[in-house]
Amino acid sequence: MLDLTYETPKPKVIAGAKDDWELVIGMEVHAQVASNAKLFSGASTKFGAEPNSNVAFVDAAMPGMLPVINEFCVAQAVRTGLGLKAEINLRSAFDRKNYFYPDLPQGYQISQLYHPIVGEGEILVDMGPGVARLVRIERIHLEQDAGKSIHDMDPNMSFVDLNRTGVALMEIVSRPDIRGPEEAAAYIAKLRQILRYLGTCDGNMQNGNLRADVNVSVCRPGQYEKYQATQDFSHLGTRCEIKNMNSMRFIQQAIDYEARRQIQILESGGEIVQETRLYDPDKGETRSMRSKEEAHDYRYFPDPDLLPLEIEQGWVDDIAASLPELPDAKKARFVKDFGLSEYDASVLTAEAENAAFFEKVAEGRDGKLAANWVINELFGRLKKDDKDIGDSPIGPERLGQIVGLITKGDISGKIAKDVFEIAYTSDRDPEEIVETEGMKQVTDTGAIEAAVDEVIAANPAQVEKAKANPKLAGWFVGQVMKATGGKANPKAVNDLVAAKLGL
Repeated sequence: MLDLTYETPKPKVIAGAKDDWELVIGMEVHAQVASNAKLFSGASTKFGAEPNSNVAFVDAAMPGMLPVINEFCVAQAVRTGLGLKAEINLRSAFDRKNYFYPDLPQGYQISQLYHPIVGEGEILVDMGPGVARLVRIERIHLEQDAGKSIHDMDPNMSFVDLNRTGVALMEIVSRPDIRGPEEAAAYIAKLRQILRYLGTCDGNMQNGNLRADVNVSVCRPGQYEKYQATQDFSHLGTRCEIKNMNSMRFIQQAIDYEARRQIQILESGGEIVQETRLYDPDKGETRSMRSKEEAHDYRYFPDPDLLPLEIEQGWVDDIAASLPELPDAKKARFVKDFGLSEYDASVLTAEAENAAFFEKVAEGRDGKLAANWVINELFGRLKKDDKDIGDSPIGPERLGQIVGLITKGDISGKIAKDVFEIAYTSDRDPEEIVETEGMKQVTDTGAIEAAVDEVIAANPAQVEKAKANPKLAGWFVGQVMKATGGKANPKAVNDLVAAKLGL
């Protein structure tokens, strides 16, 4: 594993406040389970379908329709729990959370309040090279999503799309261990990365497949330590929940605004009202949505249509055995096996597809050189062309060939960029390009020496300047490279120029 330093978060400094305040944040992340069917019906979960086309009778709450649990969704929740080093509860149960909303046909949501499928876990949040913070996971429970109300299609009416109704969600609830806006964004990024590695959620925040309810409170310095010692939440101040955040940038902005709002109220002698708020990105502020409900407001009771869910340890063990190598372990291996910096390893392991691509490029080759070409040349070009790694015109085998040609000395780094450009745009074999285009590097010292002698003889004035100032020797190197069409071995040129000039 990487040698990480675990930092104790410092109090968040709020500009303009009269006194010091600490910021305390907890998150409830709703992650849509990657599944072709819904949690309690066989209806499709495909995004972008015609409104109300992916709706089974049970989703629409037709009379007499009973839910049937989707075993794959349960497996995905267990898989997620294992990936977060969490306790898996072999016995869990579903409850009804009762509330009215037009896009909730049943008048209740099937969830897990009292007996969730996953218990306590943890996430290491990367805060910089060699620095991580531990955020504890309180629980993960399965629940069904609601539908979607659409208010902008008609000036007088609202419409309801039930396609999302009944889609399986994992609600991942953290402890109030997050201490600032940047750490909150880093937490979401790390959680999203793990879920994508596991294949349990695609993490598409734009489509609403990963969204967060952010609980924010402020307290005086020292109160957080009292909470840690006693687990008494009253030390943390009254919290407000910012609902349905699906952008890391907006999460940071909303937390910063909400902290300032609460501090201003408290320093003016007021009290914070526990409530649910929405963030308006256009105005850069949160606004009240409704008073914050407690569990009893929803009249939770065990769902009478669903028996308690009991799973076997052997089934859990089989899922555990199928887990992929997760980001932290993969990053540590890249640092150890390929000699990469932690930063480069982080870039390459940000997405599982990127890491797999790099490993194919680096197989049997110089790992650092391979990383340099993947990160700088390939990723740079893909970003310019607005392409993902899966759409790369050049595959890992051919990029690996270029790295191998550099290592063998067949081409220089400068020539390699030309080879890369041709291979990227034409799908030609790099070795064939080097041969047919006459791009092979000149390593014959006799030919290089002749070129060096010719340049020196033609520029006596420049020779005297270079002897007086050795830094000017680079001019001769450039002239020799130009004379050889960039094919001369750069190291051999540098060595010969220095020797000929007596430097």
